[in-house]
Amino acid sequence: MTKTAESEGALETRGLEPVPDSERTAKTRDLFPTWVGANISVLLLTMGASLVVAYKLNFWQAIVVAIAAPIVSYGLVGLIGIAGKRGGAPGMALSRAVFGQRGNLLPGSLIWVARWGWETINAVTGAYAVLTILDILFGISKNNALVIVTLFAFVVATFAISGLGINAVQKCNKYATYLFGLFSVLVLVYLIINTDWSKVFDQPAGSTSLMVAGIGMIAAGGVSWIPSSPDFTRYLPRTASSKAIVGTSIGGAGIVVLPMVLMGAVMAVSTPDLASASDPVSFLGELLPTWIAVPYLLISLVGMLLINAMSMYSAGFTAQTLGFKIPRHWAVSINALISLVFGAILMLVATSFMGSFIAFLSLLAVAFSAWVGVFGADMFTRRHYDGAAMLDTTRTSAYWYKGGFSPAAVIAWAVGLGAGLLFTSSDWFTGPLATNNFIGEYGLGWVVTIVVSGLLYLALPKPADTTKAPAAEPQEPEAIAV
Repeated sequence: MTKTAESEGALETRGLEPVPDSERTAKTRDLFPTWVGANISVLLLTMGASLVVAYKLNFWQAIVVAIAAPIVSYGLVGLIGIAGKRGGAPGMALSRAVFGQRGNLLPGSLIWVARWGWETINAVTGAYAVLTILDILFGISKNNALVIVTLFAFVVATFAISGLGINAVQKCNKYATYLFGLFSVLVLVYLIINTDWSKVFDQPAGSTSLMVAGIGMIAAGGVSWIPSSPDFTRYLPRTASSKAIVGTSIGGAGIVVLPMVLMGAVMAVSTPDLASASDPVSFLGELLPTWIAVPYLLISLVGMLLINAMSMYSAGFTAQTLGFKIPRHWAVSINALISLVFGAILMLVATSFMGSFIAFLSLLAVAFSAWVGVFGADMFTRRHYDGAAMLDTTRTSAYWYKGGFSPAAVIAWAVGLGAGLLFTSSDWFTGPLATNNFIGEYGLGWVVTIVVSGLLYLALPKPADTTKAPAAEPQEPEAIAV
């Protein structure tokens, strides 16, 4: 990958500082297994099932959702990833150029907190996978002590992988992709042979509004990766193809999301009580024979480890941008501890996993979308990022702007976030405009957030950019064209 991180198993020590051009030797094709690995989770099965159980969609509508969701969400992942090859730095470090050194603390804090929830959900799902395997193979029933032990083991393993850095994560992703693909084919063949397809195809069609809302639910997982996208493209050379970055991001995610969501939708015919289940995994042991269920869960467990490792890897950078004066791998440990605490609460107290999960996804999408709108709009006019100014958190920084804030970015972010919440509905929170209108009924609160924050940022006067592009940086007339 790079001269710094390419040694097999070497601990990556690079933090927020931009990657030197001499070390940016990655290939855009390396992004394919990265975004495949980011979606190796049985949660996609349960989300696909919820399209049928909770959203009342039929199989054909589920296909539309499964195709549209990764195109929308990972298209945005790829677009924002272009900033990584331009600036060679993590996403939340580049964000300082947009929001200002102090202004960046606002979206950074919210994104960091939101990551706690995402990592907790994945940790809990991984722990449930272990518990299901123990039950299938040895008849060991779940108890509180075992819940804590399995959750702790999952979090520790995640911390170990993410602490090694980008090379370890991407290498694991490559092999996990092959294994997961193989067993997903086996599951698909089993379902084709053993499913009552007349029952599947007899499902009545659901409303168009819920189909669009379903796209938002599935896309929320991809949206959560958008601020992290530059973290995985910063080792690309400045000359890397922008179109290839976007296309590879969509392709890597889509090749997993499409079949997983559809398999979940088919499985839902046999598990209509999935939406009220206390965990998202045990139904696999009931639907699949042991010789498929156990290895599939084991590989999915590895996938969920990698997903959380990727998330914690990026969360370490976010923690550093918030002012924690510690190495990235120590910053990662903070998220690991939080995942352990909140995961234990969710596993021991919550009664419906899917209800909590869908509520979390609806709020997660809005929280991340406010940053996406502002940062994405800024990319239309910005052509470079000043590495020295990004790292300089004092008043001398070119990104200090007014008192450390870029008023245009902060105002647009706050207004966009508030506008999106007005139209958002979930079990935990319902905005005053979430019903009796097209936007609320179609679950488009997160889209409103992106549009409002982006357009408002473009309209507001912005501080002058006094930085100069590096002499070695080629200009990109194609900007973010796709």
